[in-house]
Amino acid sequence: MLSHVAVLSDIHGVLPALEAVLDEPDVRAADRIVLTGDITAGPQPTQVLDLLTGLGDRVVWISGNADRELLEYRRGRRDAIADPIAPWAAEQLREDHLALLARLPTSLTLTLRGMGKVLFCHATPRDDEEVVLVDSSLDRWQEVFGALDADIRTVVLGHTHMPFVRLAHGRLVINPGSVGMPYGRTGAHWALLGPGVELRTTNFDIEAAIAQATRNSAYPEITEWADCFLRARATDADALGAFGPRDGRGITP
Repeated sequence: MLSHVAVLSDIHGVLPALEAVLDEPDVRAADRIVLTGDITAGPQPTQVLDLLTGLGDRVVWISGNADRELLEYRRGRRDAIADPIAPWAAEQLREDHLALLARLPTSLTLTLRGMGKVLFCHATPRDDEEVVLVDSSLDRWQEVFGALDADIRTVVLGHTHMPFVRLAHGRLVINPGSVGMPYGRTGAHWALLGPGVELRTTNFDIEAAIAQATRNSAYPEITEWADCFLRARATDADALGAFGPRDGRGITP
């Protein structure tokens, strides 16, 4: 049984943000570092994967929709990806990176002291692109979690880049937010689990991170990308407005 787990979601290939979180004492001391997907689609995909694989068995990997899309693109199973940086990121990956992404599960369960069985996934347990939000209705949560075993009392997910903790039909739902592409406020967002839940923000030198990404990434639009995402120019209201329709809001039967 694990005592402490650090959860890092939606790194999106941002090396300085990942390095800042990995340097946190509680992350260094955690029994496991769980990655809840969207690890690679960003400006420094190979550096991020190499850093994480170097940590060995302490890292527990889960695939996100962006990781799947990069793999599909490189394997010729799709011709395009909506995210402009993703096709470029896909082309940077080596064969060992692609083999790693191909092995990743879409969800897994760990047992944590004080929390019992915890399910980790990217978007929802049944779909790596589905959207649920902090203010999703209880009917929506019942639909999304309806097939889960009753003994899974905590679900940890990512995908929407906004941290929250809430109860839904007695089940605790945790989104740690995004390490590399935060919406609403700057910093690298993550969570520490066991025996309770702590949402954490690691602040780092944004200007230095933008300079590093601009210097080290060959992505043609890196300056604009880094300015937008490392400075968190998309607000939480922007994100909720964009994601809301995908949560079924405003759709009448």
